[in-house]
Amino acid sequence: MAERRQRARVQGGWAGSPAGRHHGKTQQAASKAPVSSSLAPGGTRPAWMRKDEQHPQKQFVFEKPPEVERRVPETDTIDKPGVYELSEEPSGISRIHLVPGFIDSEQADWMFEQLLQDIPWGQRTHIRQEVSFEEPRLTSWYGELPYTYSRITMQPNPNWPPLLTVLKERIEEFSGHTFNSLLCNLYRNEKDSVDWHSDDEPALGTNPLIASLSFGATRTFEMRKKPSP
Repeated sequence: MAERRQRARVQGGWAGSPAGRHHGKTQQAASKAPVSSSLAPGGTRPAWMRKDEQHPQKQFVFEKPPEVERRVPETDTIDKPGVYELSEEPSGISRIHLVPGFIDSEQADWMFEQLLQDIPWGQRTHIRQEVSFEEPRLTSWYGELPYTYSRITMQPNPNWPPLLTVLKERIEEFSGHTFNSLLCNLYRNEKDSVDWHSDDEPALGTNPLIASLSFGATRTFEMRKKPSP
């Protein structure tokens, strides 16, 4: 072990001794056989050792990325009865069938008052980014299966009030389609609303058919093509 340490000290001396520390044959031998370096030519110091040399400072130039421009589609108003094609996608064509006055005004008034009393309206709470807030409307769900939207699950409720059953059968007779569930929304005043949504939950199927029947005050039913990713 002592011999190994001795060799380590000798090897350390060959690695590079400070100038002026050793004299005699060792220093002369080193001067006769200079150590070559691939970092710089003989007699010159590498660039990274030159303290007096001023290195140019690189400047960072910020370039603002191009903004993604989305053309706002032209608005159109549908106020006459008929079938309208709104958009066409690989999954199919989006259509809307507008039927103004599906329920005459006298019947619509007492039906609206009846639904206000018969339906057990409730207000649900959402949690987004650890902040809770109440839906700006009242809702009630009817259907034999649960329904989840916006991370809220509506529990099965097969107990349809008689008036809802009558309206369901009248819509099915007119449209030629059957419906198995209903989400009721009550907008109490002009401050209540519902956010943009697609009705594309997996439980509704690939190309769901939605029937929307409105009572009470007149509102604008807005629809738009879903923006691309």
